[in-house]
Amino acid sequence: MKQYLKLTLSAFIGGTIGALLIYYLTDQNHQKNTKEKMFQVPISQVSNSYRSEESTKSFNSLPEIDFVEASKNSRESVVYIKTVSEAYGRSSWLDLWLGGGGSMQQVGSGSGVIFRSDGYILTNNHVIEDADEIEVVRKKKTYKAKLVGRDPSTDLAVLKIEASNLPDIKIGSSKDLKVGSWVLAVGNPFNLTSTVTAGIVSAKGRELNILKSNFPIESFIQTDAAINPGNSGGALVNLEGELVGINTAIISRTGSYAGYGFAVPIDIAKKIATDIIKYGIVQKAFLGAEVKSLTPELGSMLGVDDLDGVVISYIRENGAADQVNLQEGDIIRELNGEEVSTHAEFDGKLSMMSPGDKLYLTLERKGEMIQKELVLKNSENTTELLKRDVYFSESLGVEFESVSTIEKDLLNINSGVRVINIKNGFFKRLNIDEGFIITAINGATVDNPKELSDILESIKGKVVVQGVNKKGIKAYYSYYF
Repeated sequence: MKQYLKLTLSAFIGGTIGALLIYYLTDQNHQKNTKEKMFQVPISQVSNSYRSEESTKSFNSLPEIDFVEASKNSRESVVYIKTVSEAYGRSSWLDLWLGGGGSMQQVGSGSGVIFRSDGYILTNNHVIEDADEIEVVRKKKTYKAKLVGRDPSTDLAVLKIEASNLPDIKIGSSKDLKVGSWVLAVGNPFNLTSTVTAGIVSAKGRELNILKSNFPIESFIQTDAAINPGNSGGALVNLEGELVGINTAIISRTGSYAGYGFAVPIDIAKKIATDIIKYGIVQKAFLGAEVKSLTPELGSMLGVDDLDGVVISYIRENGAADQVNLQEGDIIRELNGEEVSTHAEFDGKLSMMSPGDKLYLTLERKGEMIQKELVLKNSENTTELLKRDVYFSESLGVEFESVSTIEKDLLNINSGVRVINIKNGFFKRLNIDEGFIITAINGATVDNPKELSDILESIKGKVVVQGVNKKGIKAYYSYYF
């Protein structure tokens, strides 16, 4: 009997504990599953009865972002650009003479923006660089494009097509653009025409060290709007559809979008494009000094704690800065009444000015604040507007351009003529790159584009070409004409 009671009691206790354990585990699983489901439910599906009155008001008052108008106002002004270039190979001097050696046609593409209704198109220099033929495609209609001019220092170029009443884009202001503002990237990535992506302005005044010009101007707008190959030269617009930048670069290990896109600010691009259209050349303003961002190391050397500003590191003799007694080690705090924080910001502001413009600087020198006024100069160290000195040799198939005094000083050369715009023809088969500066032919210095062309067209026998490449490295080429 006792054994029976013990067995019954054990069964009851065991059953009760088991039931409680099952209930506990079931309840825990129920709670866990309920939480997971709640986290997965979109907020739009959550009943208003779970929200306080305040949170409901806050949620309902969130502004609705509308990209439709911005897309509509900008897409019609963005065009597709197609380029064709010939790449030559050479196996012998006989190939050089006979025009053989093999050539391969290369096709490239990018985007452009209708800058003026009479056919002027703004794009990136790297989109059309080395192109023998350029075409602009809009609404399935193809136009032959002429290169009006380009500026490698900002990676911009201007094209012209024979058309009128085109829908030119409305120009905005990159200066007024705020970090955190919504923007759209409009272009033709991967040959997908009229593609629009959205993002925000992630940063301004970015310096990437990607431009290989002797006087690069890098003050990029950074955005997380998706930019891919083919977007280059396309539009970055605000929510009104106004142009605020020209999409130019991405940071990527794969060649495709990885979260970082960069655009040339329209305030800079507008000045560059206007100069090219009006003068055929960019009227660059020079301070006559080089500057660096103020780093903690430089700040410690100069005895300052405020690291907003740029430090003068070099003064050009008889330049604008030298003439008003600026000194190495001076810290530029303000430019025309606006604070300056970095080198990129300083270059960006200076790039919108022209030779002859007055510049007002606020400097700090050995703890003392100083005001300076100077007149900016051009690349020849004068205040006049420059004319482009270019000569095209039809027989050689190449264009030559004079080199400025400031650039010669920078490269430590006394003479030189730059090779630009190489077309199909004899010169292209010499394998001399665009941008190469020829300083001498057979030991005789050259400094004039037409004179260089005349020498090369008339010379016979062995020719030694001496010069410097884009990086300033000396190079020699030997040919038989």
